[in-house]
Parts: sequence; C-alpha cells; structure tokens
Amino acid sequence: MDIDLTDDQRMLQDTTRRFLEDRSPVTALRKIADNKLGLDRAIWRECAEQGWVALFVPEAFGGFSESAQGVLDAAIIAEETGRVVFSGPLLPTCVAAFAIAQAGSDAQREALLPGLAAGETVAAWCLSGPGVRAGIEPGGVIATRDGDGFVLNGTAGFVQDAADADLLLVTAVDGANNNGAGVSQFVIPAGTAGITLAPRNALDLGRRLADVRFDGVRLGADALLGTAGEAAAMVERQLQLALVLQSAETVGVTDRALEFTLDYMKQRMAFGRPIGSFQALKHRVADHATQLEGAKAAVAHAARAVHEGAADAAIAVSVAKSQSGRWGTEIIRDCLQLHGGIGMTWEHDIHFYLRRAVSNEALWGAPPVHHERLCRLAGL
Repeated sequence: MDIDLTDDQRMLQDTTRRFLEDRSPVTALRKIADNKLGLDRAIWRECAEQGWVALFVPEAFGGFSESAQGVLDAAIIAEETGRVVFSGPLLPTCVAAFAIAQAGSDAQREALLPGLAAGETVAAWCLSGPGVRAGIEPGGVIATRDGDGFVLNGTAGFVQDAADADLLLVTAVDGANNNGAGVSQFVIPAGTAGITLAPRNALDLGRRLADVRFDGVRLGADALLGTAGEAAAMVERQLQLALVLQSAETVGVTDRALEFTLDYMKQRMAFGRPIGSFQALKHRVADHATQLEGAKAAVAHAARAVHEGAADAAIAVSVAKSQSGRWGTEIIRDCLQLHGGIGMTWEHDIHFYLRRAVSNEALWGAPPVHHERLCRLAGL
C-alpha cells in the first residue's frame, strides 16, 4: 500500500513479505498448477497464525480487532500476497469473519470465529448469481420462509475457494413468502444437504472457482446472520472490504511483474545495448509506472475510506477496483511482450501474474460493471 505507514505497519509489511517468500513463493503456485492440488491447509494455518484473519475478530474470540488497523492492515497483507500470486483463501475468509463479528449472534461468534481466526475453518462467500452483475449484488439465491426457518434455492456463481470451504456465508434475496423484499444472510456448513458444487475451469491456476447450487436447502433460525430482510447495508460493507482486498492484491501482482520486467530490460541485450535503454521501451514502461501509481493511490484511498466508514467509501472502492483491474491487466500483458519469446513459455513465471490479473479484473465485478455502479451512486 502506497500510504503513510506506521512503524507497526512497516513491520507487518516486511514480516509478511519474508513469510510469503519463505513459505509460499511463486514456486509453490507452480507445484499446485503442475499437480492440480487444492488448498495447502498447513500453510493456511501458518498464515492465520500471522494474524491475517484475526484482524477482523474480537479478542474474546481469538482475534485482536480492537487494537488492529483492520482494513488498512489487511490491504497491506493482500498486496504482499499479490507479489507471490498467493493461492490461499484470504479474501473470502476475512469477509466471512468480518460479517460474523459484526452481525452474528453471540452463539454464532463463539462457535465460528475462533476457527476462522486460527485457520482451522475456511470460508467462502456466496454473493450473487452467475450473470453479468456477478460479484457486486445478490440475486442468485432465494430465501423463503419455512415456519421458524428458511429454505434456500438458486445458484451462486463464481464462488471463490468454494471447493476448499468448510463454511459458507450465503447472501440471499427474500422470496415470495417474505413479501419479496430485502436481503438476508446465512452462515452454514458447506456440507449441508442440498448444496452441490459445479467447478469452473479457471484461468488463474492458483484459485478455484465454482458455482454453488442450493436445492431446497432447509435451515433453522440459528443459521440466520443478523435480522431477516435487513442485511443490505451489511452486504455493502462486506463488498467494500472484498474490493479493497482484491484491488490491493492486484496492485501487488502488477507491481512485482513490472519490477522483474524492468530488471529483465536492464539485462537483455540487443544491438549491443540493454533493451531498457531504447527510448520507445522507456516510454512504454513510464506509462505503466504512471498508471500503476494511480492504482496505488486509488487503493490506498479506498482502504482508508472503508476503514474509517467514510461517506464516499462505496465510490472509492469501485474506483479502486476499476483502476487496478483495467491497468493491472494491460500493464502485465505488455510486460509479457517486453520479455519477448521467453515470456510466452510455461517455464517463466509471468503468465501466473497475468492469469491472476485477468481473473481479478473479472471477479467481483468487471470494470464496466463498476462504472455503471459509480453512475448509480452519483445519481446518474
């Protein structure tokens, strides 16, 4: 994050970078891709021991949210995970922990938060359907009243890390028996009867996506998170957190790809000179550095706005998502071209960075979707 970091935050940045370079470098992603492996839970538990999820969990339930800089610290961590194209479930698990800590009952918080904070429980967020507006608003799952409980039907699309999840945070629109209005949320075990997963082929080789189908899933009242029909404001806060974390990760992905591309341009010789000395290539990377700085500034502002609950937080996160998503992909595509033929090979790491950038651009709302959202927020 390109913000004024405190001494504690600089320490967090340094320790996170060292930890990831030691325990989950890009070579770990290559091993996952080559062997088609799922989540390494031992590594994820080590990540949780660093306090990544505990940032959003109260001290009484195994965290330290009262003394942490929540969203700001998490954005620093997310950027560092981007630099190594980390494959763990940071975003959905943090969002679930945040939602339960903020809106859960005492029983839900006591039962679920310690496991999330310790890395023993992995969560996924089922937010929206598989349509054009996937990732920014609910609509894929319908919740209908059934006595004191609920019945869920529908499909949540492109659910990140669903295949590895123990717990699902489900956002559903109210069905006809609920007067057809409002949004409700539920926290349920991933193995609940009636839930099936349809894995999707993902461009990003370190991130598993799936459509999660709900076929008459019956839930008791104890599965409800917060008040029925009144979760819209909470969902918006969760979305803001998700967008900050993803945008920060994209900045880290882009920053590292541009960094090692510049190193390559200083070493690669052509016509007796490093290719980085040619003016046309200098102009290209200068443009990339300028756009990347803009993305860093947008993400830094969004992280602070969400952390402080600023009035413009919804606008800030969509600007950050749009800026980081669009330019991350464009910059890394050109970085690949600047590597020449070696950039096209499986053996070079740059394709992992490009895959993550392209995937991030599409997930949680593509830039055009956020442009439309910005127009709505502006009253246009």
